[in-house]
Amino acid sequence: MTINPIGYFHSPLTTKFGIPRQSGLANNLEGYISFEPPYRHAEGLRGLEDFDFIWLIWDFSENHHEERNSQGPSLTVRPPLLGGNTRMGVFATRSPFRPNHLGLSSVRIRQIEWDTAEGPIIHVTGADLMDGTPIYDIKPYLPYADCHPEARGGFTDNHVWQKLQVVIPDQVQESLSSEDLHTLHELLELDPRPQYHDDPERVYGMTFKGQDYHFRVSQGTLTVISPASFNKK
Repeated sequence: MTINPIGYFHSPLTTKFGIPRQSGLANNLEGYISFEPPYRHAEGLRGLEDFDFIWLIWDFSENHHEERNSQGPSLTVRPPLLGGNTRMGVFATRSPFRPNHLGLSSVRIRQIEWDTAEGPIIHVTGADLMDGTPIYDIKPYLPYADCHPEARGGFTDNHVWQKLQVVIPDQVQESLSSEDLHTLHELLELDPRPQYHDDPERVYGMTFKGQDYHFRVSQGTLTVISPASFNKK
């Protein structure tokens, strides 16, 4: 079976580093979906304005090369939530390294622009997709069928993400709008580092809206290094 993208996701996050590990964790992170010409018509979205959330089916397009090996696909992965050291079955996780590279995310509709130069555009918040991600399908989220608040969550029931305290210097804060500052803070507190990293001297870099932000993490606190300070290191 051959499937082709119906559109693409556009995000201020242009690399994999810093992308939330699940949709809905960074609720202020905005992005939008534009459609390919065959689907660039309002008729395809008729009625969608009455829903609050949608499901996106998409392509882990940056991970294809990482699963190619002579022994076939790996059936176990190491979830970051378990520290990156414990293996679980790929179908018991939401690992991006999947046999068919398909992702599934629930995102909130912020606005639908019906008439733009690119046709209809869906603005959303809370996505865990990087810029340029191919979108294969969109379906409305149905609360009566899709919400199961009493369901068991496997290993995630006993392991929770520990958010970081985030310190952003005034110089960096002053360069951002209040909305962008809020979003950057939200992304950083989720701890973008690989979970097996714990070096307080190591400097990490994350790109947000075309700007690189460098930071260190020590004892549960993430400190952003302003560009001036970083250049002196």
